Amino acid sequence: MKKNMPSKIQEISHTSEIRIRFAETDPLGIVWHGNYIQYFEDGREAFGRAHGISYLDQKNKGYTTPIVKTNTEHKLPLHYGDVATIKTTFVNSSAAKMIFKYQIFNGKNQLVCEGSTTQVFVSHVGEKMDEGELQLVAPEFFMNWKAKVGLLDE
Repeated sequence: MKKNMPSKIQEISHTSEIRIRFAETDPLGIVWHGNYIQYFEDGREAFGRAHGISYLDQKNKGYTTPIVKTNTEHKLPLHYGDVATIKTTFVNSSAAKMIFKYQIFNGKNQLVCEGSTTQVFVSHVGEKMDEGELQLVAPEFFMNWKAKVGLLDE
């Protein structure tokens, strides 16, 4: 007798590292809270390159994915010179959007910040990406990518 096992995975992750730069800190040497959104983007770009769904891949298919929602929760500070680890996780959804969760850890593997972003698909023509049309159905290239990485039933 087989146990009922899910036939697809629900999320995939990628881990990357960054070194905190002096310009990212306040006069006390602590990372300014607004920079964590940039760290999320660093993680998202590393995820995209590692898993074949980068911003350039999307652009080459005629789409851009603007962020429509962000969330951050700060736990501990990062300081100038720290090496931080960003775990970026793509959360599967049936909607025409990309949801990412983030966890940022310090050198002691302590969780310093976590959050999420939601992006939607907008088609574009040529180089003018601000005149696109919101996509209510996930683009074919995105569905093909999800199948390739195991996020869809075969």
